[in-house]
Amino acid sequence: MTSSYEFNTYPARLSDAERDKALKALRDGVATGRLSHDTFIRRMELALTARRAEELVVLTADLSTEGRLARLVFGTVEAVSGFGARLATAWRAERLPKLLLPHPGTSHPLRIGRDPGSGLRLSHETVSRVHAELSRQGGMWVLRDLGSTNGTTVNGRRVIGAAVVREGDQIGFGRMAFRLAVD
Repeated sequence: MTSSYEFNTYPARLSDAERDKALKALRDGVATGRLSHDTFIRRMELALTARRAEELVVLTADLSTEGRLARLVFGTVEAVSGFGARLATAWRAERLPKLLLPHPGTSHPLRIGRDPGSGLRLSHETVSRVHAELSRQGGMWVLRDLGSTNGTTVNGRRVIGAAVVREGDQIGFGRMAFRLAVD
């Protein structure tokens, strides 16, 4: 007596790697202008709900994969673009006026702002009356924003509360910028 067994076979579940590969292809497609934003959003929703690999293939079929030459060209363009931005930043940094850090033995903080009583008075409309404070704490220089209207920045990033600064850092008070230097 022979028995025959039938098993229901279901397609294998999509792996996270397959789904990530399709999502990357969609992101690259919108980044290179081959997909509109609306098409990207719709296809991304479909990719996240897809159950079979065939569904992902359909979503990315019209997005040809880049060849080695295209990757080389895009990589070169990206490197050249980045170099120009880095060069412009370095050029601006060298041209910024220097702000000398106070002598390390100074115990009181340097107050910065438009107020006549400030240790560093900056007469610019984007600088608050009491803008920031520079002090020595634990062997480090700390720049603290004192609730200024137009913000304090260190190397292009806005200071929320306080930030440690060093010689060579670019600091900004409103739209005024300086490069920190030591005597």
